[in-house]
Amino acid sequence: QVQLVESGGGLVQAGGSLRLSCAASGRTFSSYAVGWFRQVPGKEGEFVAAISWSDGTTYYADSVKGRFTISRDNAKNTVYLQMNSLKPEDTAVYYCAADPREYGASTNLYEYDYWGQGTRVTVSS
Repeated sequence: QVQLVESGGGLVQAGGSLRLSCAASGRTFSSYAVGWFRQVPGKEGEFVAAISWSDGTTYYADSVKGRFTISRDNAKNTVYLQMNSLKPEDTAVYYCAADPREYGASTNLYEYDYWGQGTRVTVSS
């Protein structure tokens, strides 16, 4: 079983940047796809970005494409989400999740087995 811990959230002005980190412990990220999702109160979790294990293929929601970048450092067992040009509508609790699949990455949150506790991102206008 893998445990995930997110960090890097905070308060930032619109147009600013944040980098979220998702660190794995318990076992490595080996053969896990990793995704970032976000949730606001009263709404279902929303896919943000994902990265595959096998070749690092990345996937993005249309709403963040061109502004967010997901990357992984397998040696450090960490996945990052670089968020630039932040908008107030990016305000949410961000969660990373791991899916034990070797190829590809899903955009469906229900396919992810392991979740972190979340980190809050607030973008002020």
